[in-house]
Amino acid sequence: MPAPATPHLAIDLERMQANIARVAEAATARGVALRPHAKTHKTIEIGRMQVAAGAHGLTVATVGEAEAFVAGGLDDLFVAYPIWVDADKAARLSTLAARGAAISIGIDSIAGVERLVHAGLAGRIAVRVEVDAGHHRSGCAPHDAGEVAAAAVRAGVEVEGVFAFPGHAYAPDARERAAREEADALTAAAAAMRAAGVPPTVISGGSTPSLAASLALDSPVTELRPGVSVFGDAQQWELGSADPAHIALTCHATVVSHAGGRLVLDAGSKVLGPDRAPWATGHGRLLDHPDARIVQLSEHHAVVELPGDLPALGSVVRVVPNHVCIAVNMVDDLEVYDRGDDTMPATRWRVAARGRNS
Repeated sequence: MPAPATPHLAIDLERMQANIARVAEAATARGVALRPHAKTHKTIEIGRMQVAAGAHGLTVATVGEAEAFVAGGLDDLFVAYPIWVDADKAARLSTLAARGAAISIGIDSIAGVERLVHAGLAGRIAVRVEVDAGHHRSGCAPHDAGEVAAAAVRAGVEVEGVFAFPGHAYAPDARERAAREEADALTAAAAAMRAAGVPPTVISGGSTPSLAASLALDSPVTELRPGVSVFGDAQQWELGSADPAHIALTCHATVVSHAGGRLVLDAGSKVLGPDRAPWATGHGRLLDHPDARIVQLSEHHAVVELPGDLPALGSVVRVVPNHVCIAVNMVDDLEVYDRGDDTMPATRWRVAARGRNS
């Protein structure tokens, strides 16, 4: 069988399995449940591995992702998003519930509760109240969580608990601060819910950059939802939350040119994704050349500055995307190598939830 054409996304199975086991063991030692965010990998086989390692179900971002995982037999799902329930989403959520799936969704307002009730979903799916822990995206103020939860209960909606996302951990030197702020916000929200007569069963938080700090805190968090930890990426490498020795997904790309004394690769933004945080040192990195940086990214070209001798024309290098979630959503399949230095993949996995953005 010929080697797969480049560019393609490649999983180092040995590393990925070690990542899953390491995070699961750390959560068990801390006494918290894991509900990994599957929007990172969007792949049934990986979700099954995470559940087999002890995850208490999966987190997803959209109803479409939930549908894909339920179809693959993974039916304990939390949609960590304040869904505005319209007729289409109501019908789809009803179908999932009718199939016996355990589905919960996010809410952050009384109006969101009213939409859910009007759609006839009360008693069919559960909710978790989202609070803003400092990222300033969605989520109500922590002290308002009790009011939102009480409104849901009065309407006949099951309230599982409260959740937050410390997205402001995605910045240099911010991981510990974001974890503390999230813990404080969740503590206040849980207290507000208890005062309103709706004690939370689940207090959920977490992200990959804040994971280690969250595990180290003495906090009321009962569940963590890391996503990128399954693979790692260049952002996590630069933030210090992923060791390059743990990075389990790369893009195999061919050196097509040495123009200008730099590497030009056949992998551009259409496979790596365009994300570049303001603090990032490039558009991606090379796993086997830590000093290299992608300094220019086009749709089908990556231009790399690399000190010293350049890899030969026609050789294949392993590119670490800045944001692995975006890269995975760019492709139909993932090539799975037993080990990262294997020359041929052992199998191929379909990205089952690719493009399920609604």
